[in-house]
Amino acid sequence: MTELLIRGRVLSFIDEPQGIDDTASYRYEEDGAVLVRDGKVAMAGNYAEVSRMAAPGVAVADHRPHLVLPGLIDTHLHFPQTQAIASYGAQLLEWLNTYIFVEEQKFAEPEHAAFIAGRFMDELLSNGTTTAAAYCSVHPQSVDAYFTAAEQRGMLMIGGKVMMDRNAPDALRDTPQKGYDETKRLIGKWHGRGRAHYAISPRFAITSTPEQMEMSRALVAEHPDCYVQTHLSENRDEIAFATSLYPDAKDYTDIYAHYDLLTDKTLLGHCIYLSDREISVLAETGAVGVFCPTSNLFLGSGLFDRDRFDRLGARWSVATDVGAGTSFSMLETMDEAYKVLHLQGQRLSPLNSFYRMTLGNARSLGLQDQIGSLHVGADADIVVLDSSGKSAMELRMRTAKSLVDELFILQTMGDDRCVAEVYVAGKAMKGRKLAGARRALETA
Repeated sequence: MTELLIRGRVLSFIDEPQGIDDTASYRYEEDGAVLVRDGKVAMAGNYAEVSRMAAPGVAVADHRPHLVLPGLIDTHLHFPQTQAIASYGAQLLEWLNTYIFVEEQKFAEPEHAAFIAGRFMDELLSNGTTTAAAYCSVHPQSVDAYFTAAEQRGMLMIGGKVMMDRNAPDALRDTPQKGYDETKRLIGKWHGRGRAHYAISPRFAITSTPEQMEMSRALVAEHPDCYVQTHLSENRDEIAFATSLYPDAKDYTDIYAHYDLLTDKTLLGHCIYLSDREISVLAETGAVGVFCPTSNLFLGSGLFDRDRFDRLGARWSVATDVGAGTSFSMLETMDEAYKVLHLQGQRLSPLNSFYRMTLGNARSLGLQDQIGSLHVGADADIVVLDSSGKSAMELRMRTAKSLVDELFILQTMGDDRCVAEVYVAGKAMKGRKLAGARRALETA
């Protein structure tokens, strides 16, 4: 049995905050601790009480005065686009054809896929993200690289090979049968292995024929415990193109509904231009709309309407969407989410931001029993945040009067420099990541 006592100011949510003063929605200990036993949370709370439950001579990681929270969670991004962040001057469809489809062809090479997968996981960890749902490329070897890199680090990750059989370069197209066969084999290899979860991933309706959508339907029926991830209503030209390819559909959402792809394990990237009817379909099926603020602003796509999702009872989560998203940081992502909602007269409180990055996103994935909070029995995925990680933040923190003030400063000004440490299943990862980066520079 291995134990570790992590000491600091412990914050963990137990429910969605109903207002900026909703102290019942979270647990906070000024002098707190998390007792980790064999990679799980054995106890969390007041340091004096938790320390009494630890074994004699337990190792103590003293992170005072920093905040100790559950690891952050990202529900939509693309690992093959890691080197395509900051590609200039195009909206969605042009951006895909000019930059992304070119970049993704490199993942036919296993060595390249393995290199980027390792860097991708380390970028997540350096930003405090311990779980993410990501798209791989069309190549099965990209999926192997992705889950191998996650397994080496002990991370709980969701991912899958994109299925595309039209409107993409020849080198990135599979066929309905090939997409089905490769996905089925990858599910058998990876889903449920360690902490890996597979996501059946028809990229979007534009790049899949009706025949491939039928194969996607078959995969979902055969593997109902797998996730489904695709894109929906990101861009007006995309919507027009998608619906022209499926003229019998009532709207874009109805394309996926027709093929039984909307379940409570479905993650739908973007969901900007949905009608009330479409949002109601998401509410009925339990499918999750994924809000990607930095991506939506970068590509000029539009503004996610959170209040309509809430009013119609549909689920939603928040994600970086690297590489149209401009940062791996969930802190920077929530800063942009605040602005997107503010432009529409909608408020996003600091409590709600940190709820979304942790327990809220865990609930959207149906993984709240494992990650997203520091309850007894949870996986010990933990991030330690330094609210004075930048000089300007240190100066601003001198005037902070409350925890809510501090959280808003972290959300508005924070980035990877505020991540003091990250634990994955109880193992410290920050030093390991820095050592790996030094080795990469030495061998470059």
